[in-house]
Amino acid sequence: MNTKDFLKLLEDYKNSKIGQEEAVERLKHLPYEDLGFARVDHHREMRKGFPEVIFGTGKTPDQILGIVQSMHRRDANILITRSEQSVYELLKEEFPDAQFHQHSKAISIRQNAEKTGNGKVLVITAGTADIPVAEEALVTSDLFGNETECLFDVGVAGLHRLLSQKEQLMSARVVIVVAGMEGALPSVVSGLVAAPVIAVPTSVGYGTHFGGIAPLLSMLNSCAPLCVVNIDNGFGAGQLASIINHL
Repeated sequence: MNTKDFLKLLEDYKNSKIGQEEAVERLKHLPYEDLGFARVDHHREMRKGFPEVIFGTGKTPDQILGIVQSMHRRDANILITRSEQSVYELLKEEFPDAQFHQHSKAISIRQNAEKTGNGKVLVITAGTADIPVAEEALVTSDLFGNETECLFDVGVAGLHRLLSQKEQLMSARVVIVVAGMEGALPSVVSGLVAAPVIAVPTSVGYGTHFGGIAPLLSMLNSCAPLCVVNIDNGFGAGQLASIINHL
């Protein structure tokens, strides 16, 4: 949609030729901003309920800075996943509210602190080594407007640790379970709670763990209902939990 089309849309709405619902639907397809090296989709939040997220790996610091500058003008909360301390230092000079999340290597810039989700998202890890992936889910869920809590190191090697937190488990509207090794914990949690459970296999484990393949297959074969995302994909889990929590 170019400027001429946009002005016509406004005129049609003003003259009652189209209703509010149709006007919003057309606005969802407004153009992206072409930076040459990236096309920034500014209307993703209108379509999806959350803005575009920057995948940091493979992008230069200057490219990330350019995308952030474009997004920041539109008052969106900004998330860069899989980034580096050096990128954070560059962004911090222009955006003092930038925060570096050490475990997950994510960078967030919060411009809106409103919690718009309908309940609580709980992020659980089987072990301490799963925290980097869990933090990515936590940051994502929190930045997209959800009340988010965590429960770390409650894996099946000591199940009493999980069962002692039953009240926290039952109070969540969406549960994310992050586990490596044999990946058994999501199935256990799903058998206990009524809330939807999102399972995240991690690349934490030995030998025949195959870098996360073993827990991935365990989760896909769970007898309890699960939604399973890709190996180490904390961002995908946090994003999906946000969508569910805003329904």
